[in-house]
Amino acid sequence: MAGWLERSWYGSNRPLLPLAPLEWLFCSVAASRRAAYSSGDKSPYRAPVPVVVVGNISIGGTGKTPFTLWLLELLKAQGYRPGVVSRGYGGKAPTYPFEVTPASSVLEAGDEPLMLVQRSGCPLVVDPDRGRAAAHLLDLHQCDLIISDDGLQHYALARDIEIAVVDSQRGLGNGRCLPVGPLRESPERLDEVDFVVINGEAGGFEFAGGHTMLLCPTATTKLNGEVADLPLQSVHAIAGIGNPQRYFDCLTELGYSVLPHPFPDHHAYRSEDLQFDDNYPILMTEKDAVKCRAFGSDNRYYLPINAQLPSSMAKQLIEKIAALAASYERIRNSDG
Repeated sequence: MAGWLERSWYGSNRPLLPLAPLEWLFCSVAASRRAAYSSGDKSPYRAPVPVVVVGNISIGGTGKTPFTLWLLELLKAQGYRPGVVSRGYGGKAPTYPFEVTPASSVLEAGDEPLMLVQRSGCPLVVDPDRGRAAAHLLDLHQCDLIISDDGLQHYALARDIEIAVVDSQRGLGNGRCLPVGPLRESPERLDEVDFVVINGEAGGFEFAGGHTMLLCPTATTKLNGEVADLPLQSVHAIAGIGNPQRYFDCLTELGYSVLPHPFPDHHAYRSEDLQFDDNYPILMTEKDAVKCRAFGSDNRYYLPINAQLPSSMAKQLIEKIAALAASYERIRNSDG
């Protein structure tokens, strides 16, 4: 996104009010699309298992991927067999729906879906039509629960639980919808979801009843997957994510001297993007690593991130999912 536009959305600049007619048009189209499903004019796909949507109401990075990984691990620990459906943004599959495996090409799968599969081991299908993706996922695997990644505004897939993730630093920006602001839906949409997760320490964006998520770095890892300690030193920090500054700040807090290199979200890296006139190591995000492994692993590392959330949220979420799972089981038994 252009720097001037981001400054208007999140900085002290005045909103781009000349774009207000386009904001009105965007909101009208979005509201009409949602109303078509809520009124019954259009029928969403209803999966025969519970569906949990993880998304946000703003564009750009908010921490959805680390939260989704946390959620998948939580569900597996409770004995569930979760699967994931995703848009597959940044990839171009040969056909849709497309099942992503750990060996899939990032060009076909997209960076975030491939990272989710490689980290979680859960089955994942990408398709712009999330309902079609969910049906295909259930045809291939015996999943008893589906996570829809970044699907909050995809109303063609019926959902049972909605979880919205918000960046504590940037919040909702100027509170306006595209293109005047960064929002896909109005701020009031957060009042309708089941859980609001705030990525980062308290003191930035606040929401009554929100749950704070902390992102905790783990061990530095070479691009070939070998865990390797990288001493505190000067590093070229590579970040092609929605909010690169958050990653740079994290490395600085760890004690690295950061030479920052921000790239657009979902950037398609080339070998020359990783060429510098010195021997400082390169330390990138895990999402970037899935796209850069083809360029070699010498002196190149990534930093995996794990999410931590309150046990109270985990308890509430598991109780809600257990009740849903029991309800779906009763329906299946009555149909049988």
